[in-house]
Amino acid sequence: MATFLDQLGRFAFRHRFAVAIAWVALLVAAGVGASAATPAAPSSVAMPGTEAQHAVDLLKERFPGMDAESATARVVFKAPAGHRVTEPANRAQIVKTIAALQQSSAQVASVADPFTAHTVSKDRSTAYAPIAYKARAVALSEQTKTSLLRTVEKARTAGLDVEVGGSAVQAKDEGSGMEVVGMAIAALVLVLTFGSLVAAGLPLITALLGVGVGVSTINALAHTLDLGDTTSTLALMLGLAVGVDYALFIVTRYRAELAEGREREEAAGRAVATAGSAVVFAGLTVVIALAGLSVVGIPVLTKMGLTAAATVALAVAVALTLLPALLAMAGKRIVGRRARKKPPAHIAPTKPTIGARWARFVLRRPIVVMVTSVIGLGALAIPAASLKLGLPDEGAMPTTTTQRNAYDLLSAGFGPGINGPLTLVVDARGSKDARRATQKVTSTVRALDAVAAVGPAAFNQAHDTAVVTVVPSTKPGSVQTENLVRTIRATSADLQHSTGARTLVTGLTGMKVDFSHKINGALLPYLGITVGLAFLLLMLVFRSVLVPLKAAAGFLLSIGASLGTIVAVFQWGWLADALGVHQRGSIVSTMPIFMVGIVFGLAMDYEVFLVTRMREAYTAGQTPREAIVTGFHHGGRVVSAAAIIMTAVFGSFITSSDQSVKMIGLGLATAVLLDAFVVRMTIVPAILALLGNAAWRLPAWLHTLLPNIDIEGTKLHSQRGTLTPILHAREGDTEGDRPRLWPLACLPGLPRGRALRPCVGSSRPHEQSTALARGIIRSWTSYLTVRPNRSSRSVPRV
Repeated sequence: MATFLDQLGRFAFRHRFAVAIAWVALLVAAGVGASAATPAAPSSVAMPGTEAQHAVDLLKERFPGMDAESATARVVFKAPAGHRVTEPANRAQIVKTIAALQQSSAQVASVADPFTAHTVSKDRSTAYAPIAYKARAVALSEQTKTSLLRTVEKARTAGLDVEVGGSAVQAKDEGSGMEVVGMAIAALVLVLTFGSLVAAGLPLITALLGVGVGVSTINALAHTLDLGDTTSTLALMLGLAVGVDYALFIVTRYRAELAEGREREEAAGRAVATAGSAVVFAGLTVVIALAGLSVVGIPVLTKMGLTAAATVALAVAVALTLLPALLAMAGKRIVGRRARKKPPAHIAPTKPTIGARWARFVLRRPIVVMVTSVIGLGALAIPAASLKLGLPDEGAMPTTTTQRNAYDLLSAGFGPGINGPLTLVVDARGSKDARRATQKVTSTVRALDAVAAVGPAAFNQAHDTAVVTVVPSTKPGSVQTENLVRTIRATSADLQHSTGARTLVTGLTGMKVDFSHKINGALLPYLGITVGLAFLLLMLVFRSVLVPLKAAAGFLLSIGASLGTIVAVFQWGWLADALGVHQRGSIVSTMPIFMVGIVFGLAMDYEVFLVTRMREAYTAGQTPREAIVTGFHHGGRVVSAAAIIMTAVFGSFITSSDQSVKMIGLGLATAVLLDAFVVRMTIVPAILALLGNAAWRLPAWLHTLLPNIDIEGTKLHSQRGTLTPILHAREGDTEGDRPRLWPLACLPGLPRGRALRPCVGSSRPHEQSTALARGIIRSWTSYLTVRPNRSSRSVPRV
């Protein structure tokens, strides 16, 4: 693979303008296709195989004029303290408002009068008018939404407290501008990492172009492939994340190759061959994690996962082709002005980086560091044991929104269950008397403990199917309401046996219960498939069993700790006021499975980026502990930069007024931060130090069975007569000696641990040959004549 990628990188470097024009042309073509394509249909929330979905399908079949997914709204009227809505003045104002609502838009199907629909509270202080629309919430025009809000605002001037909620009213997230701050932090980190505006801009340019092509293509094909209008959301977020990471890693390696004194084309080829190999396999792990969303069995999640996976694959292609072309165009500006004036790094000893110093600290106390880190992550993961999944409702919105105010008014006037009524579909085709069977179902459900009210049955034209509304006595997301759904479904079998009518539970609350149950049941299989396939892939990359096992175990620690943090904040209420959490409750059902997919992909990115450099050093002759230091010397900075960028971007969503968005932002930011700095940069080196050579061993039968993909570029280097440059201290050097530059000749029999970095100081072939010949003589003469002085103070093995 390294040989092919080297050729690909050199080709893109030489044909820079052709490659760049091809990508720009692809972007333009995708944009034109997206603009000319038929707009995507609203994303369906269908959940095949669930009772709630079966009930929705039955409603569409038996009630042709009814669409269970149509938008709805409820305008709530609250009389001033000491007054009633039934007073003549208040009643007249309510009737006038209802008439205005009916005429507000052509998309309004009906508006119910509270006084005839019996939607007035017992104390006559509160009433609400249900509104039904002809279209789904995502298909409502802005004019319809604006007219609704204006009518409600006008009704408030008459002295009534009027609020509106429902799916027709979208929450307005004004934001705080922190998203811009997050991107600014990312740009600043890139500038500090590279010391060059050009180098800092390349990852952003390539990431934006890749995402532009991917999202435009998705939008162009959305209607044809029935992808829905929300499938590009995950693709946009992950495409930007991995696009920046991949470009950051390759640019860093390219600059390192330049610092070794290589020509720009050769440096580009080697960067794509080595760092590009890591990018390919890091991308594959992300693709596996996203494509694995198919196991959940919810079409919208499957489509989101597959389209996001395609965008990640596109980000890999951009990094391997467009990036080398842009590196060629950047020229010497890829490094800062100060760096351009300095001689190549191989002329003077390299100063240890912060990453190398951190690695040495961990290696001095690996057991203490590992145990401390594991205990800390374990403590953070404790709250995850009480994880409760659900879907948010308007009660989780800020108290400044009209939706939350309407929610609270309804709860106070009619009880908390009014905000999450259940819909019973009674299929009486198998019954002799449909009306009597429906009455039996209604009376049985009304007798249940957690039921506050049961509405009258509404039959279809064939009079063989009825719809009954059940209002629980508890709020929608509570455990009691979920238990009520299960209780009704448990009694439906007995009711069918006695009446011949089948009873199905659906409605928004029923759909949420089934959605959470389906997600919860798919989490462990999804985790097993994703981690298992990635484990096999990492075995190919690292030629090891223990390294992939360690990577998977570390991921489980970080994901457990981040889920524990989410539970502590959003369920237990820790730091809730400081983070702007308005209501404690269940965790969004999709949160864990999305976190597993996204965080697993990014975690394996960091694992591959960091550990491939260690393996490269190990296969070139370093001891396991020395290879760890070398990996951190070259990869610690880029992994830290990538993690800080992702933490800043994800963390910016914590300022959102939408509690679901806030939850996702906090969860992803915490997971990336913990995985990068605690797992990958602390636990990983500690474990590798304790394992020693065993970490890089592969059973003989697996070694024969698994293909050698050569991610380190050994074949490439052997073809060129050199091996990867490695900073290495000779055995026997005293503490006063600094690391020397020793050529590593491609000769058989060179003992492990004696091989030092090559000295390729000139790009001219005859000077390279002379330097190589002299280096071979010096190295082997030193090896044959100089013996370590055991009595002197030697440089300790790292």
